Amino acid sequence: MYLWLKAFHIISVITWFAGIFYLPRLFVYHAACKDEISIERFKVMEHKLYRLIMMPSMVITLALGLTMLALGWQGLSVQAWVWVKIALVGLLVAYHFHCGYIIKTFVEDRQHRSERFFRIYNELPVLVLIPVILLVVLQPF
Repeated sequence: MYLWLKAFHIISVITWFAGIFYLPRLFVYHAACKDEISIERFKVMEHKLYRLIMMPSMVITLALGLTMLALGWQGLSVQAWVWVKIALVGLLVAYHFHCGYIIKTFVEDRQHRSERFFRIYNELPVLVLIPVILLVVLQPF
């Protein structure tokens, strides 16, 4: 049973990260475009990606992760790497919801950050992804 949970957790993480990597890339293009048709198209694309793919993927990822954590809590709770991973996942959840806020500012036509800003913003999840994978695979401490 645990391996099934882990497999579906990995699938949902991949799906969530696909959205987390793609949505800020849409922000880059959205910030750069000037014509009304493209602007409205990006608003729809961003909204659908966030609500229909990213949000369910995040919920499933967290639910399966918490379930696995609960099942192995006695052994995992004393391992420091787990606590670091939980903190990093918390940062990722905050990033996710900040993306939702950015979508709202685009919808309300009050987003004035540059294309360059969003190019940098797009890279931030990598700073979480790499250490999380290393922590889970290596369990260094």
